[in-house]
Amino acid sequence: MKLETERLVLKEINEAHTADILRIRSNEITNQYVKRRSPKTNYDALEFILHIKKETQNKEVAFWGISYKGSWNLIGTICFWNFSQDKKTAEVGYELLPDYHRKGIMSEALSAVVEYGFNKLELQEIIAITNRFNENSKKLLLKHHFILEEGKKDEHNPDSVIFSLNRD
Repeated sequence: MKLETERLVLKEINEAHTADILRIRSNEITNQYVKRRSPKTNYDALEFILHIKKETQNKEVAFWGISYKGSWNLIGTICFWNFSQDKKTAEVGYELLPDYHRKGIMSEALSAVVEYGFNKLELQEIIAITNRFNENSKKLLLKHHFILEEGKKDEHNPDSVIFSLNRD
């Protein structure tokens, strides 16, 4: 499931990435628009990795760590999750350490993952839910031709907006 772009490698995460996952998922800036229980310790991060590995094996998620080519360390993650029952729709999620923002990294990763989703997983639609105040995420989605679903609401979070991208 490894994907490569011009500058990046998107790869499966494993126990050796515990410190990176802790750094990414506990970062205050990364989490400012995300409602989740962030890891506080290496044990928490390891628990998350083992959970993702299990969900990946069960084909419940497709999850990649993002790193520069030639580097082992992860600088972000990107995934498909929340698949529809017929596996034709999935939600994309992503996060990137702040030091790597505004360098085109997530755009490069998202292009590769969208292509994988449509061509390998044969998805018909990709959904993205982001905070309405997260301007960078909204710009990223619009750049990749996601459409804001004006009438749709996230019942779990009123501050979220929903975007979608169809295979056509």
